[in-house]
Amino acid sequence: MDTHKHISFNKEWELDIDCSYMLGECDAYVKALTDTPLKPEYRDKLLRVSLIKGAQATTAIEGNTLSQEEIEKLDEGWKLPPSKEYLEIEVRNILDAFNELLREIVVDGKVRIITPDLIKDFHRMIGKNLGDHFDAIPGRFRDDNRVVGRYLAPDHKFVPKLIDMLCEWLRREFHYSDGQNFSTLVVQAIITHVYIEWIHPFGDGNGRTGRLLEFYILLRTGLPSIVSHILSNYYNMTRPEYYRQLDQARKNRNLSGFIKYAVLGFRDGLKENLNIIQQNQFLIFWHYYIYESFKDVKYTKRDAFKRKRELMLKMPINQEFDVDQIIELTPGIAKKYATANRATILRDLKELQELDLLVKIGRKYTPNTKILKAMMPSKRA
Repeated sequence: MDTHKHISFNKEWELDIDCSYMLGECDAYVKALTDTPLKPEYRDKLLRVSLIKGAQATTAIEGNTLSQEEIEKLDEGWKLPPSKEYLEIEVRNILDAFNELLREIVVDGKVRIITPDLIKDFHRMIGKNLGDHFDAIPGRFRDDNRVVGRYLAPDHKFVPKLIDMLCEWLRREFHYSDGQNFSTLVVQAIITHVYIEWIHPFGDGNGRTGRLLEFYILLRTGLPSIVSHILSNYYNMTRPEYYRQLDQARKNRNLSGFIKYAVLGFRDGLKENLNIIQQNQFLIFWHYYIYESFKDVKYTKRDAFKRKRELMLKMPINQEFDVDQIIELTPGIAKKYATANRATILRDLKELQELDLLVKIGRKYTPNTKILKAMMPSKRA
């Protein structure tokens, strides 16, 4: 194996201060995500979006042209024409694999170590029913030599031994039997993915298999399923850099750069998703505050009472609207104000201001969410 010295099964990487700090941030974000309560319907929605994004990203890297919107339609039962059926099968295979592994880890609490049989099983998942559109036998190591771009993969006769060595090294290097901390598991997931790319054990589907292994190991760390798409999505969005980092790691026989690149995307993706979830949580509390504000309001006309409350509930936060935009916010709001005169609309807005639910800025209005933010614990300086 003198021609493939980068496949050394040695710790050829160092985590610098910045990378170690980012891993600490990732750990904190994951804990915050795990501890944030979500409504079941919202969690289900986030999980569906996560899996669809992950499936779209990992197949797009390999040339699948289906968009996220098309995959959403497929997930709802939509069918592609026969000429594109293989694209659908590729994506469905990934979605099925994601769901099977989620059931195994999250529902059944079953965790498996990385073995040659597990790697073959993952490959079988992503390659089933693809026929001639998959240049490999699903679940079977290649029996020929392959060139990927300018990279000559190891001779096929070495593949079984290399995979055995990889699995043994992963157990030894990452101390599986002794318990693993978060940072160790994230690095293991990234390293496993890269080594599958380098060994290239299958005729086709190596990238998808490597990224599925990465997904699996991250789930074992306790990564919330609703953010399981992050790394595949990041690799796809930064595809030229993804391939450049893989190539540089191989040429330099050093994985430090690739790990730092992956951790950066992982950190940013976790932060972005945590912000989205926190915004949703804030919106829930804002709506609760609206209901509380209306609870003690005395009214003589129930329809007017309900109209003003619905207006506040439907008005997006952190945006400004003039009067004409407000009465057209939703079809329901437009219907309620269709027969009202201008004076009625302005009176409603004035009463909402008096409740401190709405503020006027020039000729526009915006929800007064600052009043709720003022009640939140302040950050230390």
